[in-house]
Parts: sequence; C-alpha cells; structure tokens
Amino acid sequence: MSQIQIHTHTAGEGGLLVNAYLVEVAAGLVAVDTGLLNSDIAALDSRVEALGKPLLAVFVSHAHPDHFNGTHALVKDRAVPVYATAAVAAAIHEVADAKREQWGPVYGAEWPTRTTYPTHELADGAEVNIEGLSISVRDVGAAESHADSYLVARQPGCEPVAFVGDLAFAGTHPYTADGHTGRWLTVLDRLAAELARVPRLLPGHGGPTTPAVIADQRRYLMFYREVVRRLLDGRSELDEAARAELDRQMQAFLPGAPLSWMVRLGADAVSAEIVAEGDGARAA
Repeated sequence: MSQIQIHTHTAGEGGLLVNAYLVEVAAGLVAVDTGLLNSDIAALDSRVEALGKPLLAVFVSHAHPDHFNGTHALVKDRAVPVYATAAVAAAIHEVADAKREQWGPVYGAEWPTRTTYPTHELADGAEVNIEGLSISVRDVGAAESHADSYLVARQPGCEPVAFVGDLAFAGTHPYTADGHTGRWLTVLDRLAAELARVPRLLPGHGGPTTPAVIADQRRYLMFYREVVRRLLDGRSELDEAARAELDRQMQAFLPGAPLSWMVRLGADAVSAEIVAEGDGARAA
C-alpha cells in the first residue's frame, strides 16, 4: 500500500522543534497542528501557498501553544473549519490568554497576538471526511497536557497514519510540567493497544516513527518518576542539588537528546504528583 501524502514543517529549537503537518489530498490540504512562533507559522503558511492548493481544514491535537498558536495566521484569510475535541477546545479557551501574558514579553514579536479557537468540537471517536480523507479523533483526557487527543487518518489504497500530538515524543526530552505523568502512563497503555496496527506514527516532536515509540515514552516517564521518588527521600519537594541530579540522570538516560531543559521544568509538578500519590514523602 502507498502512504498518505504528508508535508512536515519542523521548527528550530527555539520553537521547541514542534512539527506542523499538511496532509495533501487531490482537492487541497489539511493542517494538523500549527506551530508556536510567528517565524515558523509564516513558513508553514508559505508552504501552503507553495503547494498551490486550498487549505480545507485545521485539526488541533491539544491545548499547548506550540500546537495552536499558528491557527489564526493559517485561517484568517480563509473560510476554514478548525477541529478539536470538546475538551481540547475548552482548554485552549482557558489557557490561551494566560500563555500570551506569560510568554509574550519573553518572545516579543515572535508570539502571536491573536488566537483563533476551534470552530467544530468533536466527540471521542468522531470521524471527519474531507475529500476522500477520513480523520477520526480519540479523546484521551489529561496526559502530557490537561486535555490530549490523537488522530488517525485513512485514505483508500493507503496505510493509515496516526498523529499522536505530544502523547509520545520521538527522540527528545518531553514536557512533564502539567503534572499528569501517572495518568499519561495509563493513556500510553491504551495507545499501545489502539495503535498497534498503525504502521506510521507522526509525533508533535521528533521524526516519523512506529508504535515502538509508545513503549519508549513509557520507559522515559517511569524512569523520571522513579528518580524523582528516590530524590525526594521523604521530602515534599526537590532542592537544587536534587534537581541537578535529576537533570544528570535523565540526560544520561537519553544522551544527546534535544529539549533537555524540559527535565528541570517538570521537576516541581512531578514531585507534587509523587507526594500526592503517597510515594514520595514519609509520614512525619
């Protein structure tokens, strides 16, 4: 079987190496996630123009700005539906302004000034048909973010492909600072079963991969959580020395991988998870 035709724009490290995808069908293009920074968003928009086909739809996998920030630029001059699960749409409405307030001063002109929100909210298992391309969406709840989903695209005569958002990072350190790593592990078990027969997975960060990436992500999270648990050693939070040791051990676990600064970024959130689970701090 042939492959669905997909074009990828990958941001530089300043843009978190995030992938934005354009699925090409005879009648046009379908975008899956839209980038973080204006320079990368403009490059994605230029790619749409260069392909010479109309943009037919946008899908957003989850409510992190590196996946929804570019939606406005892509659709502002086009009558294009924007799809997301109801939970993802609600989370984008909840966080977009706060994220702009937090990061706008840091990134300056690179941070978009406007947000376009999903216009079509999808239930778990919903299927959207666009010019012979079928895209089904699965709502998995909180995992890497506060509301996650993944998409499976199918086209006659082609192998199916899954867009897994940030449920599995391929070869990069993941973001853990939303503090749902315990539930994320449960979601990964679900994905391992549901995507076992999908030969190609396209992650939010990293290159095209296979369902084996799900087990890789699971091992990373389990190791991260165990290191945090050991370093807490009865305390409620990590001190600076413990943070440095966490960073050292995770970089040894995934040597040379980019986005290594995310290791420390998630330390507080994962520590709070472990303590809340009753495994980190001993009773006084």
